[in-house]
Amino acid sequence: MSSFLHRLQKNASLMEEALEQWLPTAEEGADRILREAMRYSTLAGGKRLRGHLILEFCALCGGDPEAALPYAAGMEMIQAFSLIHDDLPCMDNDTLRRGKPTNHVVYGESTALLAGDALALLAPEVLASNPHCTPLQNLEAVKLLTRKAGAWGMCGGQQIDLQSENKTIPREELEELVAKKCGALFEASCELGCIAADGGEEARRNASLFGAYTGLAFQVADDLLDLRATAEVLGKTPGKDEKSGKSTFVSLLGIEGAEAYTRDLCEKAKEILGLFPEGEARESLSAFCDFIISRNY
Repeated sequence: MSSFLHRLQKNASLMEEALEQWLPTAEEGADRILREAMRYSTLAGGKRLRGHLILEFCALCGGDPEAALPYAAGMEMIQAFSLIHDDLPCMDNDTLRRGKPTNHVVYGESTALLAGDALALLAPEVLASNPHCTPLQNLEAVKLLTRKAGAWGMCGGQQIDLQSENKTIPREELEELVAKKCGALFEASCELGCIAADGGEEARRNASLFGAYTGLAFQVADDLLDLRATAEVLGKTPGKDEKSGKSTFVSLLGIEGAEAYTRDLCEKAKEILGLFPEGEARESLSAFCDFIISRNY
């Protein structure tokens, strides 16, 4: 686990540098406040797990992780956009994210909305401009990211989440919600690493399956944390799922059932890794599965 955490931190540092390169500066200009708001949320830290998956799957497929860095930066922009919008009063109405006041608390709702929009529009530009990959690779990357982040992925999952408040939904619908809201970006991240390495269609299919399993497992573990952890540990307000009446795997399966489901999903993800070559990247991704199971932050 220490080796995994070291690689995670190393990759996060690389992404911070890449984000500094691709994000607009917040210098003079009448619209400076918008660019400042974009940087505030994107550079607020975090584990950078989605970008990490991109870099690791690129290495797993024999590619140079440097080629995947623009894809990782774009993914982290999409993640920041999703968190800014998720925290808005019209969504989850949260005031704390990554241990800091949320974007709309600092900059106001209108600017936060625009900052999220601007990040969502900048991300495909960054992927399309990747100088280390071919135009065809970049096109595939843009198509994948925009689809998985849009109505067929994350945004669609958020819609299901909104309309499911204060009612119990069946397990199939809950699995669809999580597969889209959380799993879609995990799937996209794993596939983007394969695209950066030009790893081929079979590698992309297997990577997508790994992302689907770990994305679902990560959300179940998050449901458990929401029940157990403090705001200091989480970096966001705990207990909001229960207060808003949301269906979760904890409410559906109970604590022990949710823990068992997490372990089962991670074992399936590890089986997928067996289809890839041995090496440090595969070991790191296996440790990522263990991290999900034992996650306490």
